[in-house]
This record gives sequence, structure tokens and C-alpha cells, in this order.
Amino acid sequence: MNIAATIDEIGKPAWIALMVLSFIVYWPLGLAMLAFLLWSGRMGCRHYGAGAAPGRGPGRWWQDAEGAARRWSGGGYARSSGNWAFDEYRTETLRRLEQEQQEFREYLERLRHAKDKAEFDQFMAERGRRNGGPTGPDVQPPQG
Repeated sequence: MNIAATIDEIGKPAWIALMVLSFIVYWPLGLAMLAFLLWSGRMGCRHYGAGAAPGRGPGRWWQDAEGAARRWSGGGYARSSGNWAFDEYRTETLRRLEQEQQEFREYLERLRHAKDKAEFDQFMAERGRRNGGPTGPDVQPPQG
């Protein structure tokens, strides 16, 4: 049986102790041990190499972050903190934030529609003046 398998049976504390010991003995050895632990995934670092994995481009980190947020916030399998008062507060706050986000999106949509209508009405008024007469429903003939 090799040394890594033996230390794996003991667990993370053994790897950490070995790394600290290697730093004490000779610091470059400690750095090599740290690099080995991070590269091999023995410390449970699941994010290493995320950008280099097949099928994962540089834009995927945001989607991964959104997935983590959904998992935390109740998107199927949220973790409990163990404090029911905090869990209720967190759930209510996230629900309120989602509602405010939806209201803001609706506001932006209404704002875009109003801006588009104003630009279209201005275009129709200019077109009517160019052609010699009003063509739009909101265009008033010149007074006076």
C-alpha cells in the first residue's frame, strides 16, 4: 500500500499535519505539498480547474454562482442553518427581494415602452411636418 492511500485513510487532518510539518522542515517542500493537495483535490476544493474543464467556458462561473445561490436560498435543496428564526428571516428576505426584482423588471419594461412610444410619436410628428400635414393620433395641427 502506498503512502498517499495510508494518509487518505486517516483523512484531512493527516494531510494538513503533513503539510505543516513539511513547511517546518523545509518551506519549498511545504509549498510542493500544498500544491499537491490542491491539485489532487484531497482538500475538497471542487472549484479547481473550473475554467479548464471540458465544455466550461469563461462565462460559466456566473451560472455556477447562480446555481449555488438557488441551492442556498431554497431553490430545491436549501440548507438549514439550525436556527429556525434565522431560516424564516432568510426565506422572507429572499422572497421579498425576488418580488422587488420582479417589480423592478416590470418597471423597466414600462419605462422602455413609454420611451419607445415617445420616440415613435416624435417621429410621426416630424414626418407629418415634412409631408405637410398631421399623420399621428397625438399630432395637433399648428395653431395660429
